[in-house]
Amino acid sequence: MEPLDRSTIWPYRDGRPGDFYYQRFAHPTGAEAERVLGELDGGEALLFPSGSAAITALVLAELEPGRTIALAEGAYYGTGELFHLLEGWGLRFVEFDQTGPPPAGADLVWLEAPSNPFLTMPNLEAAAAHPGRVVVDSTAATPVYLRPLEHGADYALHSATKYLGGHDDLLLGAVVCRDQDAAARLRELRGRTGMVAPPDSAWLLLRSLKTLRARVERQSATASELAGRLQAHGTVDRVRYPGFGGMLSFDVRGDASRVERSLRTIANATSLGGVDSVLESRRRWEGDRVPENLLRLSVGLEDADELWADLEQALSKA
Repeated sequence: MEPLDRSTIWPYRDGRPGDFYYQRFAHPTGAEAERVLGELDGGEALLFPSGSAAITALVLAELEPGRTIALAEGAYYGTGELFHLLEGWGLRFVEFDQTGPPPAGADLVWLEAPSNPFLTMPNLEAAAAHPGRVVVDSTAATPVYLRPLEHGADYALHSATKYLGGHDDLLLGAVVCRDQDAAARLRELRGRTGMVAPPDSAWLLLRSLKTLRARVERQSATASELAGRLQAHGTVDRVRYPGFGGMLSFDVRGDASRVERSLRTIANATSLGGVDSVLESRRRWEGDRVPENLLRLSVGLEDADELWADLEQALSKA
């Protein structure tokens, strides 16, 4: 593994600051993690201390008060909640069906590929034709299944806590920029506001990116198998799965809370993208925005038959 450098300062050389002089602006471990992620996503990557911090920094760097974001319907509820909070700073946002074209008049188009937890995919071609700048949150797709910049997006965004990290032991966000000037603006804002990712998390990300493809391809194969079995199960009303990736959701006929409390192998926990499978009812967090009996499943690296046995016995309690 690459060395972990926790230094907060580095000496000047001949009286001049080098590439690294104060951790708030940049540090070697973070710079290496950004280089590797940038190569994977085809742009210039910047790390932030969380996915929410990455979203906040991107909005502040990209928009002035009075500007409007077009946000994909059914996208991660925390994104919409954050935009509501930023309305106090003059932000406006509207929601739209991302399977069609974005609304006219939007300054920033915010897509999610796929959406969480409804698993819709955006119309990337229609978004790229829109005059506004385009952000694609591809946390669930990862660069293995989608490189948004190749489809006309200006930014790819990740909650790197999820699949990029993959082990439920780091908190990070990332923005990958197509344009170098945009990356420079975002880097300046990051340094001035102090939204810098810590070296330890960046080092863990470097570890995780080495196994990214192997992990997500295994998770995707298992999730696809489970989606098919759930679709045929008598207590399951609807299954949502985009055909790739390790996340799916389904509606049960019965009591979803009893299903999640009956799990033995799969953890009843939040978040997604880790090597251990987790399942939860999203109603507890998202309220009436989601069906009452919607369960979101993040598939880990366990054996498919082992996971199915656990799901089957838990569904029998519904």
